Amino acid sequence: MEIKVIDFHQVTDIEFDDVCHADYPDYCDAYISSATYKGRPATEQELDLINDNSSFVHEELWNFIY
Repeated sequence: MEIKVIDFHQVTDIEFDDVCHADYPDYCDAYISSATYKGRPATEQELDLINDNSSFVHEELWNFIY
């Protein structure tokens, strides 16, 4: 089954990799490495779709850092 749309309200327990504070404030290399989606671990395909939404990633990164 191919997923094309992510319900971002269902994404929780987000973890990041490549958070380099020298990149502040953009953190351009940071990405979501794991998350829970709809109560289960997100698949690689789901993580790719989640990371494609740069606004969501950046907002959640700020929540993760602070």
